[in-house]
Amino acid sequence: MVRIGTAERAHHAAGSPATLTIEPADLERSKYFYCDVLGLEDGERPPLGFPGYWLYSAGVATVHLLGARQPREGIVVRGATQHFDHTGRFDHIAFSATDAAAVRERLRSRSVAFREQVIPRTGAVQIFLHDPDGIGVELNFPPEENR
Repeated sequence: MVRIGTAERAHHAAGSPATLTIEPADLERSKYFYCDVLGLEDGERPPLGFPGYWLYSAGVATVHLLGARQPREGIVVRGATQHFDHTGRFDHIAFSATDAAAVRERLRSRSVAFREQVIPRTGAVQIFLHDPDGIGVELNFPPEENR
């Protein structure tokens, strides 16, 4: 067995997740959710030959929404009607967030169900909700936003 030393491990370690890619059942509904409800911005996307959106947070393409595509080598197309039971134990995605009061109001005004908790000891605020396809979404706010 080859053991990788600390320096080598740091060089080859995975960094923070760069992109979340979703193949939603309804492309426009998901775009509305991630942009209007969560506050991401629809931005530049290369001409990939199929519909979709790249949604940005602070100038970084964070969420990719994939529309209908044709199968081709190396590309698996699941389609909008297939459920993704085979994704294993994936539970939710999390975003850093600010202005918990405004987010609560935005969610309520759009009738988006959510639950909230405060992390013991740290006082950080978390809001949990689901996107239109049932993907769990966690919004993390700093402790100073604890009501």
